[in-house]
Amino acid sequence: MTWQPHITVATLVEDNGRFLMVEELKGGRAVLNQPAGHLDTHETLIEAAVRETLEETGWDVEATSLVGIYLYTAPSNGVTYQRVCFTAKALKHHPDYQLDEGIIRARWLTRDELMALRDSWRSELIIRCIDDYLAGQRHSLELIRPSL
Repeated sequence: MTWQPHITVATLVEDNGRFLMVEELKGGRAVLNQPAGHLDTHETLIEAAVRETLEETGWDVEATSLVGIYLYTAPSNGVTYQRVCFTAKALKHHPDYQLDEGIIRARWLTRDELMALRDSWRSELIIRCIDDYLAGQRHSLELIRPSL
C-alpha cells in the first residue's frame, strides 16, 4: 500500500472582517469550509484556487498572496491532505452560477461568528488559516513555481 497525500487548495476572501465561506454537505451533515478543493491534472495551484472559489461560491477572484501550506490528517478516514491556502480579492459575483454538487450556499462570516459555529467546521484548518491571515502571514505568489 502506497501512502499518498492529497493536494488541496483553499482561498481566504475577506471583506471588512467577513470571510467568504462555503456551507456544504459532508457525510450527510452541513459543514463550513473555505472555498477549497483538489488540484486537477495540468492545473497550477493558483488556477485551482481561483476555479474552486468560483465553483463553490459563484465569485470570480484574483489570488493575491500565499498564507501558508498546511498538513492535516482527517480523523474520519486517516487521509493526509496538503492544503495550500491563498488570499484572494473578490472581483465579481455571479448570483445565478450553478454551484458544485453538495454545496448548499456561500456565506460571509466574521471570525467570531465562525467561532460560534465551531461544531459545523469541516476541519480545524479553517481557523488556523484565518488566524495566520489575521496575524499578517502573507507570502508572495512567486513562491509557487510552475512546472518546467
